[in-house]
Amino acid sequence: MFNRKHGKLVFGLFLLVIGMFGFGFALVPIYNSLCKTLGINGKITGQAAPYEQADVVKDRNITVEFVATQSSSVPWLFYPTVKKIVIHPGEVAKLAFYAENQSDHRMTVQAIPSVTPGIAAKYVKKTECFCFTQQSLNAHEGMEMPLLFHLDRDLPLSVKTLTLSYTLFDVTDRV
Repeated sequence: MFNRKHGKLVFGLFLLVIGMFGFGFALVPIYNSLCKTLGINGKITGQAAPYEQADVVKDRNITVEFVATQSSSVPWLFYPTVKKIVIHPGEVAKLAFYAENQSDHRMTVQAIPSVTPGIAAKYVKKTECFCFTQQSLNAHEGMEMPLLFHLDRDLPLSVKTLTLSYTLFDVTDRV
């Protein structure tokens, strides 16, 4: 009888551990789905947005700042070629980020975008972005990575400045 109680306890704890693992595994997709659905946390979909030439709102200026960072495991030089621009909603902006692999081996990275303030994320429409695909560079190789986007005309009037931020993560082992 003593062993049976221990067996039930061990089995219950085992189920608890499996349940906790499953919950932890499901948190990221649940979080991403909620952010995408609710348009919160500056999440942008990783696909090109089709763009039809719309009327540009000439009487409204939006300052767009660009920030580049990389995780500590990415020994790359990474920065925007332009730190700040002023554009009108509906106007297409084209610029680039520079990346250089400063390691002694080939690396593949993925850029994860973010928009601040988060409310502006759904109004940033990218037609070309290095963040859509993984980028690979040989040792000490560098390249300019293009970014082509526009701001939707329906961008809330309260947004006068927004920041597009990109963080590089090493995905070499996942390729």
